Amino acid sequence: MNGRSVFAVQGDAGTVTAIASGISFDDHGDHGDIDVEAPKLTGAEIVGQKPSHFVEHDGEFAAFFDGEGVARIISEKAALEGKSDFREVKTAAPQHGVAVAYGSHVVLSEPNKEKPDELPIGIRTVDEAGTQVGDIAECPDLHGEASSGNILAFACASGLLVLTDGDDAPEIRHLAYDASLPDGKSTTLIGGRGLQYFLGNYGSDKVVLIDPTAESNAFRLIELPTRRVHFAVDSIRPKFAYVFTEDGQLHQLDVVAGKIANSLKLTDPYSMEGHWNDPRPRIAVAGDKIVVTDPLQAKLHLVNAASFAKAGEIAVEGKPYNIVAVGGSGQVHDSENKEAHSHDHGDDRVYKGYFEDDQVKDRTLSDWAGDWQSVYSYLQDGTLDPVMAHKAESGEQTADEYKAHYEIGYKTDVERITIDGDVVTFFQNGTPLKARYASDGYEILSYEKGNRGVRFIFKKTDGDADAPEFIQFSDHKIAPERADHYHLYWGDDRAALLEELTNWPTYYPSSLSAKQIVEEMMAH
Repeated sequence: MNGRSVFAVQGDAGTVTAIASGISFDDHGDHGDIDVEAPKLTGAEIVGQKPSHFVEHDGEFAAFFDGEGVARIISEKAALEGKSDFREVKTAAPQHGVAVAYGSHVVLSEPNKEKPDELPIGIRTVDEAGTQVGDIAECPDLHGEASSGNILAFACASGLLVLTDGDDAPEIRHLAYDASLPDGKSTTLIGGRGLQYFLGNYGSDKVVLIDPTAESNAFRLIELPTRRVHFAVDSIRPKFAYVFTEDGQLHQLDVVAGKIANSLKLTDPYSMEGHWNDPRPRIAVAGDKIVVTDPLQAKLHLVNAASFAKAGEIAVEGKPYNIVAVGGSGQVHDSENKEAHSHDHGDDRVYKGYFEDDQVKDRTLSDWAGDWQSVYSYLQDGTLDPVMAHKAESGEQTADEYKAHYEIGYKTDVERITIDGDVVTFFQNGTPLKARYASDGYEILSYEKGNRGVRFIFKKTDGDADAPEFIQFSDHKIAPERADHYHLYWGDDRAALLEELTNWPTYYPSSLSAKQIVEEMMAH
């Protein structure tokens, strides 16, 4: 979500209420402008019997009403405008269910008709007319869903159902629990940000890290010292997630290593005995702080995310329980200078390839750290057609000619790349190749149009024999700065790579959906 809206799901009142956070962003590529106003109720409400699961996907929000077996779906735009305009999709019976708006389709839980009080038994996909598409995908004891990048997952007693974009409807694959796992199942999932993974509970005193792209050994179990109270992922530092346990400790999970990296005592013990909804600590990540609620002491505990040390407390009234962090980083401009600034983008010349040699500075692999997806498949399946049409509106070629050009440029069989420290992993047709790389400087290239580009080069120091000897990044930046996307060249001949100007496989964060990638491309 973009932070502009928050929704309050009030189960006992039978109402889902939209709240404008008062925070909005204007993206300027190298930075963002942030506007902050007082939060307020928008006036949009969705009413029904026993609202439960509330899911956002690609800017649409689906509220499932257990008492009716009905999903009501509203766009963020309508909610912020105060319009209670929603579309409704019905299931066969009341259930403790869930729905997800998935492009032009909706994915819904299928009730257990023989035992209505038990959990759903699968998921059903319907089109815009509400007509079922394909067969019901089995998912016994369905409970828990999450998105990570372009992958959606549902937790079942037998494993996960993993959904990805298909030609005409979502493609569904069953990822079974590994035989090495003890008896148990996940009933709550959270999707990783920056790195593509899922974090799920597994029994009362364990969590499991799940790689949804793996064919085998997809589950890594992490034992906890006591029973789990709450867990959350870090969207800013993708390598980490956090678990709070009933002994009052906050644990930092290293997602890459698959283990607890640090633990910090924050509160008195909170027993998991009693009602499931009794007030207990909850975790949120807010910028450089991790925030943990302490309902019994009426305070919020602040933890420095970098040092994982206590960073203070905030006293509040009542019993702080659930917590949502809304915000982001940006520059605040006063109204007098705002209009002038909106038309002033000095770095546009650098982006277009016009700069001086002394502006170029060495960069480290940390600028490209994270989990990245190739956009080639999106070009092939037509997802990027609006981008090509947009280019044709102001360019010198037709949309089809642009598409043919990018067919050569984007072409690759490396569908995913992860970068963690000095380790780069290439996923070629699903098979990983891993190696360590060190900086080998940079080269400034001159092009026929008169502009220039910079290749930041890294040389293999260790790793798989088939991993390339050299990788060269080009991302329109010329000095240390976090990449929002990049073009990558790789091979065993450093000089020959510098001559390659027609094929430039392009990668965007795996956390972005296809729709978000289209929006990013059209913004440039």
